[in-house]
Amino acid sequence: MTTSAIQRSNLMGALFALAAVMCFSLNDVGIKFLSDRYALHQVILIRSVIGTLILLAVIMPLAGGLRVMRTRRLGAHLLRGVCVVFANMCLFLGLAAMPIADAVAVFFVSPLIITIFSVIFLRETVGARRWAAIAVGFIGVMVIVKPGTTAFQLASLLPIAAATLYAVMHIVARKIGGTESAATMAFYIQSTFIVASVIFGLTLGHGSFAGSGHPSLEFLLRAWGPIAPEDWPILAMLGVSGVFGGFFISQAYRLSEAAFAAPFEYVAMPMAIMWGVTVFGTWPAPTAWIGIALIIGSGLYLIWRESTKGRTLTAKDPSRR
Repeated sequence: MTTSAIQRSNLMGALFALAAVMCFSLNDVGIKFLSDRYALHQVILIRSVIGTLILLAVIMPLAGGLRVMRTRRLGAHLLRGVCVVFANMCLFLGLAAMPIADAVAVFFVSPLIITIFSVIFLRETVGARRWAAIAVGFIGVMVIVKPGTTAFQLASLLPIAAATLYAVMHIVARKIGGTESAATMAFYIQSTFIVASVIFGLTLGHGSFAGSGHPSLEFLLRAWGPIAPEDWPILAMLGVSGVFGGFFISQAYRLSEAAFAAPFEYVAMPMAIMWGVTVFGTWPAPTAWIGIALIIGSGLYLIWRESTKGRTLTAKDPSRR
């Protein structure tokens, strides 16, 4: 591929990454907005059904029709799907109890966890400077989470769990390689969301375990109920942004070099701050700004180090939705 072709491909990848970040950011604010009225698995089921219908009606015909559902790596798709489902659930449950900017910032420890997992599972070598960046990033997490203080809450560990599952999905995707289309990967992700939310609905949707009063637990254990007419546009937005966000981020990493596209995902941080201020009326605390800076700085440094060393930090499909 010529230099100009690589540049054009990278530019398209960056545009797709930005579009994906906008979709994911809309998902975060929509989920948090609905988290005090409905059960998480009910919201995810409706979102995924809408997303699957859009995928079948719009994206798949453009990608080659129903044949894109064929795969020789069904097990890997299902494992990735389970990781994405539980990563989303952990992040969304965290959003129910935390300021949106804090939850998104903690989630961005995922590049640090990916680097650690690459050493454990892929036998990659990590130098002293990257270990130092990982340490700085986790210090940033401690600043936001505040363990050992009265400000600490268990819900703040949920975005960390989400980032860990996200990292596992990256490692699985590295093993798979780039043989599957973006539409194929999006289809199996949406299918896993539907199956998982139905199982959770049958298990917890009766609401018998609700009543603790904690925002995250109530979001998980609340009984299913009728959807208010004014909330259907938000659910439709979640379905559209969820499926297109997953498709766009897959395309971003298929078209451009991973180290080039990855930094654009950090645009989610200022967007989360904007949503927190404009929609929920919350600013990050002064100490949270320090933690955000440490996490984002260490993550961007790791991405830069990967690009200079010619490695790939993220997989072909790092979609978190």
